[in-house]
Amino acid sequence: MNIFKKFYCRTYQFVFKILLPVLPYRQPKALNSYEEIVKVLKERNIDKILLVTDKGISSLGLTKDLEEELKKGNIKVKAYDKTVANPTTDNVDEAVKAYKAYDAHAIIAFGGGSAMDCAKGAGARIARPKKSLGQMKGVLKVRKRLPLLIAIPTTAGTGSETTLAAVITDSKTRHKYAINDFPLIPRYAALLPELTVGLPKSVTSTTGMDALTHAVEAFIGRSTTKDTRANALDAVKLIFENLTKAYDDGEDIKARENMLRAAYMAGLAFTKSYVGYVHAIAHSLGGKYNVAHGLANAVLLPYVLKAYGRKIYKKLWKMGVYAGLFDKTVSKEVGAKIFIEKIEEMNKYMSIPTSIADIKEKDIPSLAVAAEKEGNPLYPVPVLWTAKDLEKIYREAKND
Repeated sequence: MNIFKKFYCRTYQFVFKILLPVLPYRQPKALNSYEEIVKVLKERNIDKILLVTDKGISSLGLTKDLEEELKKGNIKVKAYDKTVANPTTDNVDEAVKAYKAYDAHAIIAFGGGSAMDCAKGAGARIARPKKSLGQMKGVLKVRKRLPLLIAIPTTAGTGSETTLAAVITDSKTRHKYAINDFPLIPRYAALLPELTVGLPKSVTSTTGMDALTHAVEAFIGRSTTKDTRANALDAVKLIFENLTKAYDDGEDIKARENMLRAAYMAGLAFTKSYVGYVHAIAHSLGGKYNVAHGLANAVLLPYVLKAYGRKIYKKLWKMGVYAGLFDKTVSKEVGAKIFIEKIEEMNKYMSIPTSIADIKEKDIPSLAVAAEKEGNPLYPVPVLWTAKDLEKIYREAKND
Protein backbone atom coordinates (compact mmCIF):
# COMPACT_ATOMS: atom_id res chain seq x y z
CA MET A 1 0.00 0.00 0.00
CA ASN A 2 1.38 3.42 -0.88
CA ILE A 3 2.29 5.74 1.97
CA PHE A 4 -0.47 8.26 1.28
CA LYS A 5 -3.26 5.70 1.42
CA LYS A 6 -1.73 4.13 4.49
CA PHE A 7 -1.64 7.54 6.18
CA TYR A 8 -5.28 8.15 5.25
CA CYS A 9 -6.41 4.77 6.62
CA ARG A 10 -4.55 5.07 9.89
CA THR A 11 -5.67 8.68 10.41
CA TYR A 12 -9.30 7.72 9.78
CA GLN A 13 -9.02 4.85 12.28
CA PHE A 14 -7.26 7.01 14.86
CA VAL A 15 -10.01 9.61 14.75
CA PHE A 16 -12.64 6.95 15.35
CA LYS A 17 -10.65 5.54 18.24
CA ILE A 18 -10.32 8.86 20.07
CA LEU A 19 -14.06 9.45 19.54
CA LEU A 20 -15.06 6.11 21.09
CA PRO A 21 -15.73 7.54 24.59
CA VAL A 22 -18.17 10.16 23.27
CA LEU A 23 -19.98 8.18 20.55
CA PRO A 24 -23.52 7.05 21.45
CA TYR A 25 -22.89 3.34 21.87
CA ARG A 26 -25.36 1.50 24.04
CA GLN A 27 -25.50 -2.01 25.42
CA PRO A 28 -28.81 -3.76 24.70
CA LYS A 29 -30.63 -4.65 27.90
CA ALA A 30 -30.64 -8.42 28.34
CA LEU A 31 -34.03 -10.10 28.81
CA ASN A 32 -34.47 -13.67 30.04
CA SER A 33 -38.04 -14.61 29.14
CA TYR A 34 -40.93 -13.92 26.79
CA GLU A 35 -42.83 -12.47 29.75
CA GLU A 36 -40.20 -9.76 30.04
CA ILE A 37 -40.66 -8.93 26.35
CA VAL A 38 -44.41 -8.52 26.86
CA LYS A 39 -43.74 -6.30 29.86
CA VAL A 40 -41.45 -4.05 27.78
CA LEU A 41 -44.05 -3.72 25.03
CA LYS A 42 -46.83 -3.01 27.52
CA GLU A 43 -44.79 -0.30 29.20
CA ARG A 44 -44.42 1.38 25.81
CA ASN A 45 -48.11 0.95 24.90
CA ILE A 46 -47.22 -1.13 21.84
CA ASP A 47 -50.00 -3.49 20.76
CA LYS A 48 -48.87 -4.49 17.24
CA ILE A 49 -45.49 -5.87 16.27
CA LEU A 50 -43.80 -7.25 13.16
CA LEU A 51 -41.96 -10.51 13.78
CA VAL A 52 -39.04 -10.95 11.36
CA THR A 53 -37.75 -14.49 11.00
CA ASP A 54 -37.13 -17.16 8.32
CA LYS A 55 -38.93 -20.19 6.91
CA GLY A 56 -36.72 -22.67 8.74
CA ILE A 57 -37.61 -21.22 12.12
CA SER A 58 -41.30 -20.74 11.38
CA SER A 59 -41.67 -24.28 9.96
CA LEU A 60 -40.19 -25.72 13.15
CA GLY A 61 -42.70 -23.75 15.22
CA LEU A 62 -39.98 -22.06 17.24
CA THR A 63 -41.88 -18.76 17.39
CA LYS A 64 -45.09 -20.37 18.67
CA ASP A 65 -44.42 -19.83 22.38
CA LEU A 66 -43.48 -16.20 21.81
CA GLU A 67 -46.57 -15.55 19.71
CA GLU A 68 -48.82 -17.16 22.34
CA GLU A 69 -47.24 -15.07 25.10
CA LEU A 70 -47.75 -11.90 23.06
CA LYS A 71 -51.40 -12.78 22.42
CA LYS A 72 -51.93 -13.36 26.14
CA GLY A 73 -50.78 -9.77 26.60
CA ASN A 74 -53.21 -8.59 23.90
CA ILE A 75 -50.34 -7.81 21.53
CA LYS A 76 -51.02 -8.63 17.90
CA VAL A 77 -48.34 -10.23 15.76
CA LYS A 78 -47.66 -10.18 12.02
CA ALA A 79 -44.89 -12.56 10.93
CA TYR A 80 -42.55 -11.99 8.00
CA ASP A 81 -40.69 -15.28 7.47
CA LYS A 82 -39.17 -14.95 4.00
CA THR A 83 -35.72 -13.83 5.16
CA VAL A 84 -32.95 -15.76 3.41
CA ALA A 85 -29.37 -16.42 4.43
CA ASN A 86 -27.45 -13.27 3.50
CA PRO A 87 -30.68 -11.18 3.50
CA THR A 88 -31.41 -9.17 0.40
CA THR A 89 -32.76 -5.75 -0.38
CA ASP A 90 -35.93 -7.51 -1.58
CA ASN A 91 -36.31 -9.10 1.88
CA VAL A 92 -36.02 -5.72 3.53
CA ASP A 93 -38.52 -4.10 1.16
CA GLU A 94 -41.04 -6.89 1.81
CA ALA A 95 -40.62 -6.57 5.58
CA VAL A 96 -41.13 -2.80 5.40
CA LYS A 97 -44.34 -3.28 3.39
CA ALA A 98 -45.60 -5.82 5.93
CA TYR A 99 -44.79 -3.45 8.82
CA LYS A 100 -46.64 -0.55 7.24
CA ALA A 101 -49.62 -2.59 6.04
CA TYR A 102 -50.09 -4.01 9.55
CA ASP A 103 -49.59 -0.61 11.19
CA ALA A 104 -47.02 -2.15 13.53
CA HIS A 105 -45.07 -0.08 16.04
CA ALA A 106 -42.16 -2.37 16.92
CA ILE A 107 -40.04 -5.11 15.39
CA ILE A 108 -38.92 -8.37 16.95
CA ALA A 109 -36.07 -10.13 15.14
CA PHE A 110 -36.20 -13.87 15.83
CA GLY A 111 -33.40 -15.98 14.44
CA GLY A 112 -29.74 -15.77 13.50
CA GLY A 113 -27.81 -12.89 12.03
CA SER A 114 -29.82 -12.91 8.80
CA ALA A 115 -33.16 -12.26 10.52
CA MET A 116 -31.59 -9.53 12.63
CA ASP A 117 -29.92 -7.89 9.65
CA CYS A 118 -33.21 -7.93 7.77
CA ALA A 119 -35.02 -6.42 10.77
CA LYS A 120 -32.38 -3.72 11.16
CA GLY A 121 -32.52 -2.93 7.46
CA ALA A 122 -36.31 -2.67 7.65
CA GLY A 123 -36.04 -0.41 10.68
CA ALA A 124 -33.62 1.85 8.84
CA ARG A 125 -35.92 2.10 5.82
CA ILE A 126 -38.89 2.86 8.08
CA ALA A 127 -36.89 5.58 9.83
CA ARG A 128 -35.55 6.97 6.55
CA PRO A 129 -38.24 6.22 3.92
CA LYS A 130 -36.70 8.54 1.33
CA LYS A 131 -33.31 6.79 1.46
CA SER A 132 -32.48 3.48 -0.17
CA LEU A 133 -30.41 0.90 1.67
CA GLY A 134 -27.57 1.54 -0.77
CA GLN A 135 -27.58 5.21 0.21
CA MET A 136 -27.20 4.21 3.86
CA LYS A 137 -24.30 1.79 3.40
CA GLY A 138 -21.11 2.68 5.19
CA VAL A 139 -20.91 4.58 8.45
CA LEU A 140 -23.37 6.96 10.17
CA LYS A 141 -25.82 7.27 7.28
CA VAL A 142 -29.04 6.39 9.16
CA ARG A 143 -28.99 9.02 11.91
CA LYS A 144 -32.62 8.59 12.93
CA ARG A 145 -34.23 6.57 15.70
CA LEU A 146 -35.65 3.23 14.53
CA PRO A 147 -38.89 1.67 15.73
CA LEU A 148 -38.36 -0.33 18.93
CA LEU A 149 -36.20 -3.33 18.01
CA ILE A 150 -35.95 -6.46 20.18
CA ALA A 151 -33.54 -9.21 19.12
CA ILE A 152 -33.99 -12.87 20.00
CA PRO A 153 -30.98 -14.89 18.77
CA THR A 154 -31.53 -18.57 18.00
CA THR A 155 -27.85 -19.17 17.30
CA ALA A 156 -24.81 -18.38 19.41
CA GLY A 157 -22.53 -16.63 17.01
CA THR A 158 -23.46 -13.55 15.07
CA GLY A 159 -23.67 -11.18 18.03
CA SER A 160 -26.08 -9.15 15.90
CA GLU A 161 -28.23 -8.63 18.98
CA THR A 162 -25.56 -6.21 20.22
CA THR A 163 -24.24 -4.55 17.10
CA LEU A 164 -24.72 -1.39 15.08
CA ALA A 165 -24.31 -3.23 11.79
CA ALA A 166 -26.67 -4.72 9.25
CA VAL A 167 -25.19 -6.64 6.33
CA ILE A 168 -27.39 -6.64 3.24
CA THR A 169 -27.02 -8.17 -0.23
CA ASP A 170 -28.25 -6.19 -3.23
CA SER A 171 -30.81 -8.40 -4.95
CA LYS A 172 -29.75 -7.30 -8.43
CA THR A 173 -25.97 -7.01 -8.26
CA ARG A 174 -25.37 -9.57 -5.46
CA HIS A 175 -23.01 -7.04 -3.91
CA LYS A 176 -22.94 -7.42 -0.13
CA TYR A 177 -22.45 -4.34 2.01
CA ALA A 178 -22.73 -3.18 5.61
CA ILE A 179 -24.78 -0.37 7.10
CA ASN A 180 -23.24 0.87 10.35
CA ASP A 181 -24.97 3.33 12.65
CA PHE A 182 -25.88 3.58 16.32
CA PRO A 183 -29.68 3.52 15.87
CA LEU A 184 -29.33 -0.05 14.52
CA ILE A 185 -28.30 -1.37 17.94
CA PRO A 186 -31.31 -3.27 19.33
CA ARG A 187 -32.81 -1.83 22.51
CA TYR A 188 -33.22 -5.28 24.03
CA ALA A 189 -31.72 -8.74 23.53
CA ALA A 190 -33.51 -11.83 24.83
CA LEU A 191 -30.89 -14.50 25.57
CA LEU A 192 -32.78 -17.80 25.81
CA PRO A 193 -30.46 -20.84 25.62
CA GLU A 194 -33.37 -23.25 25.19
CA LEU A 195 -33.86 -21.83 21.68
CA THR A 196 -30.40 -23.04 20.69
CA VAL A 197 -30.82 -26.56 22.09
CA GLY A 198 -30.82 -29.14 19.34
CA LEU A 199 -29.43 -26.89 16.62
CA PRO A 200 -27.83 -28.88 13.79
CA LYS A 201 -24.16 -29.57 14.44
CA SER A 202 -23.13 -27.59 11.36
CA VAL A 203 -24.99 -24.51 12.61
CA THR A 204 -23.57 -24.85 16.12
CA SER A 205 -20.02 -25.13 14.78
CA THR A 206 -20.04 -22.35 12.19
CA THR A 207 -21.94 -19.81 14.28
CA GLY A 208 -19.64 -20.56 17.20
CA MET A 209 -16.62 -19.92 15.01
CA ASP A 210 -18.29 -16.73 13.82
CA ALA A 211 -18.36 -15.55 17.45
CA LEU A 212 -14.71 -16.53 17.88
CA THR A 213 -13.80 -14.53 14.78
CA HIS A 214 -15.58 -11.47 16.18
CA ALA A 215 -13.69 -11.70 19.45
CA VAL A 216 -10.30 -12.35 17.87
CA GLU A 217 -10.56 -9.63 15.22
CA ALA A 218 -11.78 -7.12 17.81
CA PHE A 219 -8.88 -7.98 20.13
CA ILE A 220 -6.06 -7.89 17.56
CA GLY A 221 -7.24 -4.64 15.97
CA ARG A 222 -5.82 -1.20 16.71
CA SER A 223 -8.97 0.36 18.13
CA THR A 224 -9.56 -1.48 21.38
CA THR A 225 -10.63 -0.20 24.79
CA LYS A 226 -10.31 -1.73 28.23
CA ASP A 227 -13.91 -2.94 28.02
CA THR A 228 -13.68 -4.41 24.52
CA ARG A 229 -10.46 -6.24 25.38
CA ALA A 230 -12.11 -7.71 28.48
CA ASN A 231 -15.22 -8.75 26.56
CA ALA A 232 -13.15 -10.30 23.77
CA LEU A 233 -10.98 -12.26 26.21
CA ASP A 234 -14.00 -13.60 28.09
CA ALA A 235 -15.67 -14.58 24.82
CA VAL A 236 -12.58 -16.42 23.56
CA LYS A 237 -12.25 -18.35 26.83
CA LEU A 238 -15.93 -19.34 26.86
CA ILE A 239 -15.80 -20.48 23.25
CA PHE A 240 -12.75 -22.69 23.68
CA GLU A 241 -14.33 -24.18 26.80
CA ASN A 242 -17.86 -24.70 25.48
CA LEU A 243 -18.15 -24.84 21.70
CA THR A 244 -17.16 -28.47 21.21
CA LYS A 245 -19.35 -29.42 24.20
CA ALA A 246 -22.35 -27.80 22.55
CA TYR A 247 -21.34 -29.44 19.27
CA ASP A 248 -21.10 -32.90 20.85
CA ASP A 249 -24.26 -32.60 22.93
CA GLY A 250 -26.91 -30.24 21.62
CA GLU A 251 -28.90 -30.74 24.83
CA ASP A 252 -26.10 -29.39 27.07
CA ILE A 253 -28.00 -26.34 28.30
CA LYS A 254 -25.02 -24.95 30.25
CA ALA A 255 -22.76 -25.07 27.20
CA ARG A 256 -25.52 -23.45 25.15
CA GLU A 257 -25.97 -20.72 27.73
CA ASN A 258 -22.22 -20.06 27.83
CA MET A 259 -22.05 -19.87 24.04
CA LEU A 260 -24.88 -17.32 23.99
CA ARG A 261 -22.97 -15.27 26.56
CA ALA A 262 -19.81 -15.58 24.47
CA ALA A 263 -21.57 -14.42 21.31
CA TYR A 264 -23.11 -11.49 23.21
CA MET A 265 -19.74 -10.40 24.64
CA ALA A 266 -17.96 -10.84 21.32
CA GLY A 267 -20.67 -8.67 19.79
CA LEU A 268 -20.09 -5.97 22.39
CA ALA A 269 -16.36 -6.13 21.63
CA PHE A 270 -16.51 -5.82 17.86
CA THR A 271 -19.31 -3.25 17.88
CA LYS A 272 -16.81 -0.76 19.26
CA SER A 273 -13.51 -2.18 18.05
CA TYR A 274 -14.67 -3.46 14.65
CA VAL A 275 -13.54 -6.55 12.81
CA GLY A 276 -10.95 -7.03 10.05
CA TYR A 277 -10.11 -8.63 6.75
CA VAL A 278 -11.61 -12.01 7.68
CA HIS A 279 -15.00 -10.35 7.63
CA ALA A 280 -14.32 -8.29 4.55
CA ILE A 281 -13.41 -11.42 2.59
CA ALA A 282 -16.29 -13.43 4.07
CA HIS A 283 -18.79 -10.74 3.09
CA SER A 284 -17.59 -10.78 -0.51
CA LEU A 285 -17.98 -14.58 -0.63
CA GLY A 286 -21.45 -14.38 0.86
CA GLY A 287 -22.49 -11.80 -1.68
CA LYS A 288 -21.04 -13.58 -4.69
CA TYR A 289 -21.68 -17.24 -3.87
CA ASN A 290 -24.06 -17.11 -0.92
CA VAL A 291 -21.46 -18.83 1.27
CA ALA A 292 -22.74 -18.94 4.86
CA HIS A 293 -21.03 -16.20 6.83
CA GLY A 294 -20.00 -18.33 9.81
CA LEU A 295 -18.54 -21.02 7.55
CA ALA A 296 -16.53 -18.45 5.59
CA ASN A 297 -15.16 -16.92 8.79
CA ALA A 298 -14.24 -20.31 10.21
CA VAL A 299 -12.28 -21.27 7.09
CA LEU A 300 -10.61 -17.89 6.62
CA LEU A 301 -9.61 -17.09 10.20
CA PRO A 302 -6.45 -19.27 10.35
CA TYR A 303 -5.23 -18.09 6.94
CA VAL A 304 -5.59 -14.41 7.83
CA LEU A 305 -4.00 -14.79 11.28
CA LYS A 306 -1.00 -16.57 9.76
CA ALA A 307 -0.64 -13.89 7.11
CA TYR A 308 -0.57 -11.10 9.71
CA GLY A 309 2.55 -12.73 11.11
CA ARG A 310 4.61 -11.25 13.91
CA LYS A 311 2.44 -8.17 14.25
CA ILE A 312 -0.12 -10.14 16.22
CA TYR A 313 2.00 -12.69 18.10
CA LYS A 314 1.73 -10.87 21.43
CA LYS A 315 -2.04 -10.47 21.23
CA LEU A 316 -2.65 -14.06 20.17
CA TRP A 317 -0.39 -15.14 23.04
CA LYS A 318 -2.47 -13.09 25.50
CA MET A 319 -5.68 -14.69 24.30
CA GLY A 320 -4.15 -18.15 24.47
CA VAL A 321 -2.95 -17.67 28.04
CA TYR A 322 -6.30 -16.25 29.15
CA ALA A 323 -8.18 -19.13 27.52
CA GLY A 324 -5.92 -21.65 29.26
CA LEU A 325 -4.48 -23.05 26.03
CA PHE A 326 -0.91 -22.73 27.40
CA ASP A 327 0.86 -20.99 30.26
CA LYS A 328 2.96 -17.83 30.41
CA THR A 329 6.24 -19.70 30.10
CA VAL A 330 5.55 -20.27 26.40
CA SER A 331 7.17 -17.70 24.11
CA LYS A 332 5.03 -15.18 22.25
CA GLU A 333 5.75 -16.73 18.84
CA VAL A 334 5.15 -20.30 19.95
CA GLY A 335 2.01 -19.29 21.85
CA ALA A 336 0.61 -17.45 18.84
CA LYS A 337 1.19 -20.47 16.61
CA ILE A 338 -0.42 -22.78 19.18
CA PHE A 339 -3.44 -20.46 19.29
CA ILE A 340 -3.88 -20.73 15.52
CA GLU A 341 -3.33 -24.50 15.65
CA LYS A 342 -6.07 -24.80 18.28
CA ILE A 343 -8.47 -23.00 15.95
CA GLU A 344 -7.55 -25.39 13.13
CA GLU A 345 -7.96 -28.38 15.46
CA MET A 346 -11.38 -27.19 16.56
CA ASN A 347 -12.42 -26.69 12.92
CA LYS A 348 -11.24 -30.19 12.05
CA TYR A 349 -13.00 -31.72 15.07
CA MET A 350 -16.27 -30.10 13.97
CA SER A 351 -15.84 -31.18 10.30
CA ILE A 352 -15.36 -27.63 9.04
CA PRO A 353 -13.43 -27.74 5.74
CA THR A 354 -10.12 -26.03 5.15
CA SER A 355 -11.22 -24.51 1.86
CA ILE A 356 -14.22 -22.96 0.11
CA ALA A 357 -14.96 -24.82 -3.10
CA ASP A 358 -17.19 -22.05 -4.50
CA ILE A 359 -14.28 -19.66 -5.11
CA LYS A 360 -13.45 -19.32 -8.80
CA GLU A 361 -10.07 -18.03 -9.92
CA LYS A 362 -11.59 -15.63 -12.44
CA ASP A 363 -13.60 -13.93 -9.68
CA ILE A 364 -10.72 -13.39 -7.24
CA PRO A 365 -9.55 -9.96 -8.49
CA SER A 366 -13.02 -8.42 -8.26
CA LEU A 367 -13.72 -10.13 -4.93
CA ALA A 368 -10.47 -8.73 -3.55
CA VAL A 369 -11.34 -5.23 -4.73
CA ALA A 370 -14.71 -5.46 -2.93
CA ALA A 371 -13.04 -6.70 0.26
CA GLU A 372 -10.39 -3.97 0.09
CA LYS A 373 -13.08 -1.30 -0.29
CA GLU A 374 -14.95 -2.64 2.71
CA GLY A 375 -11.89 -3.00 4.91
CA ASN A 376 -10.01 0.21 4.11
CA PRO A 377 -10.14 2.59 5.85
CA LEU A 378 -12.93 1.37 8.19
CA TYR A 379 -11.36 -1.68 9.84
CA PRO A 380 -8.43 -0.94 12.21
CA VAL A 381 -6.54 -4.05 11.14
CA PRO A 382 -3.10 -4.86 12.55
CA VAL A 383 -1.59 -4.86 9.04
CA LEU A 384 -2.94 -2.89 6.07
CA TRP A 385 -3.38 -4.86 2.85
CA THR A 386 -4.12 -3.94 -0.74
CA ALA A 387 -6.45 -5.85 -3.05
CA LYS A 388 -3.38 -7.70 -4.39
CA ASP A 389 -2.47 -8.79 -0.85
CA LEU A 390 -6.03 -9.99 -0.28
CA GLU A 391 -5.98 -12.06 -3.45
CA LYS A 392 -3.43 -14.35 -1.77
CA ILE A 393 -5.92 -15.20 0.98
CA TYR A 394 -8.63 -16.10 -1.55
CA ARG A 395 -6.23 -18.42 -3.32
CA GLU A 396 -5.15 -20.09 -0.08
CA ALA A 397 -8.78 -20.61 0.92
CA LYS A 398 -9.59 -21.89 -2.58
CA ASN A 399 -6.98 -24.62 -2.64
CA ASP A 400 -7.44 -27.58 -0.33
